[in-house]
Amino acid sequence: MSGLEAEIKAICKAVGNDRTRTMDIVRAVQDKHGCVSSEAIDVIAKQVGTPRVEVEGVVSFYSFLSEQPKGKVVIRLCHDIIDQMQGCDRVAQAFAEELGIAFGETTPDGMISLEYAACIGMSDQAPAALVNDVVVTHLSSDAAREIVRKLKADPDPKRLVASLGDGNNAHPKVQSMVMNNIRVRGPVVLADFDSGEGLRKAVAMTPAEVIRDIKTARLRGRGGAGFPTGLKWEFTRKASGDQRYVLCNADEGEPGTFKDRVILTEHPDLMFEGMTIAGYAIGAETGIVYLRGEYAYLRAFLEEVLETRRKQGLLGRNVCRKEGFNFDIRIQMGAGAYVCGEETALISSCEGKRGDPKNRPPFPAQKGYLDGPTVVNNVETFCCVSRILEKGPGWFAESGSKGSAGTKLLSIAGDCRRPGVYELPFGVTLREVLDLAGASDAAAVQVGGPSGQLVGPKDFDRMICYDDLATGGSIMVFGPERNVLEVVREFLEFFVDESCGYCTPCRVGNVLMKERVEQIIAGRGEPADLDYLQELAETVKACSRCGLGQTSPNPVLTTLKNFRPAYEALVKQDKDGFRPTFVLSEAVGDAEAISGRKSVHTHQ
Repeated sequence: MSGLEAEIKAICKAVGNDRTRTMDIVRAVQDKHGCVSSEAIDVIAKQVGTPRVEVEGVVSFYSFLSEQPKGKVVIRLCHDIIDQMQGCDRVAQAFAEELGIAFGETTPDGMISLEYAACIGMSDQAPAALVNDVVVTHLSSDAAREIVRKLKADPDPKRLVASLGDGNNAHPKVQSMVMNNIRVRGPVVLADFDSGEGLRKAVAMTPAEVIRDIKTARLRGRGGAGFPTGLKWEFTRKASGDQRYVLCNADEGEPGTFKDRVILTEHPDLMFEGMTIAGYAIGAETGIVYLRGEYAYLRAFLEEVLETRRKQGLLGRNVCRKEGFNFDIRIQMGAGAYVCGEETALISSCEGKRGDPKNRPPFPAQKGYLDGPTVVNNVETFCCVSRILEKGPGWFAESGSKGSAGTKLLSIAGDCRRPGVYELPFGVTLREVLDLAGASDAAAVQVGGPSGQLVGPKDFDRMICYDDLATGGSIMVFGPERNVLEVVREFLEFFVDESCGYCTPCRVGNVLMKERVEQIIAGRGEPADLDYLQELAETVKACSRCGLGQTSPNPVLTTLKNFRPAYEALVKQDKDGFRPTFVLSEAVGDAEAISGRKSVHTHQ
């Protein structure tokens, strides 16, 4: 038996050779060996009793995993639109020059790999990067060069943390330079919390009464779609199945979103308590927090909080001395795949598979994790659940707007003086939000992340709520000097990269939309392109399999609606009927490089 085989067998054995724990296995192998090699895949497949192709499919799906060796240290520089606005291209150039490699490459000694990341949840302190699991923020080109010099002297990324952030970022289990940037504390999520109070009140009631309270509070899921939480729980409880499950979606991955990061850092107790209440309400014994790979630096801290709750009798057997109520929570790490924020893709990942979305129906409430009835709510929703049981449904329902009870956490970034997290009541206008954030000269605002809508000043008096401007939490501000079409192009680039590729409308449609927007930006578009974009975007939206493809056309659709003059200024009707769709000299560039000679047609 080789050393590699023995190590992998030990890793598999540690999780009971359980096929559904494939994500944990491949992450452990990647961390130890810098890759999950073909030989390793064979051993894993044999140990957990699954076809090799399933393990290979997992390794090839997630950006943090690789069959080819990566460096002992992997630098992942965030390259989303906010980081670009804050100068990440200069940082990228400094990293590349100092390391002597391009992005996507590893230094010749195999020590350091350099990559881009689509979003690492640090838009309020951009430019930022992950160095293995260590977060470095507020980067500059000088800071990038200093980081490389330090890593060459000592490859331990923990030594890059020169100062600690506020709150629990300084906790011994976190030790991060991340700042919380909490700007406004509301009464629901960010207020002080008496751990166990809501749970004790819940177990004194019947499960049906708990669900009734959630429905009375008019709590809607905080992910953006706003499905009534109590109704979802009721469906799950009534569905047939021997085992039920509670899954927490902690995979916020859209550029500009970072509110869950703050909750996980400062109020994990509140979230865990909400999950436990859900377990009691639907009759589940197992809860899983799906934690995005970019937040791995919080895992040890979260595990400690869970262990404390077990010792306090708030998890485990006979929770709160309620005979027969057994419930515990484990953390499932993601590995860099935005689509896993979609609930069925998240379930697939928790089952140890590729993060492919599933067809619906059946819905997770009927047939979810391991085919059992499953509740999937996000971090903020579970926090609201705890407060509702602690303070009462009436207390919760009296705040907010008519159709949207309670408060909403907003993560605000971009061209504003006070980026950070704000807890505000539903019904607040976008203009009031911008005033709080110091964004008085905003020209465009992306509400709800790239999958939301881009609005201009005429919409600033609209309300943040499910019935008007709905948002999962992200607010990105763009000043008058920004090009909204460049913003659209960046968002489409993000969706092209993050599409799982399963269905043609999403896989192909996003590429076609991006190409056409790039043509228009380059001045090679004509008026008919706007109708083409509208029709194509509506087709992708209507025909895609999951939420990613159903919302990825929104940057095109909302800018065609709200910023149409920006498109019209760039398109023109060609007089002779011919359309300049490409530049010949650029189109033959690759061929010239391969052949080693110039084209006679472009250099006459």
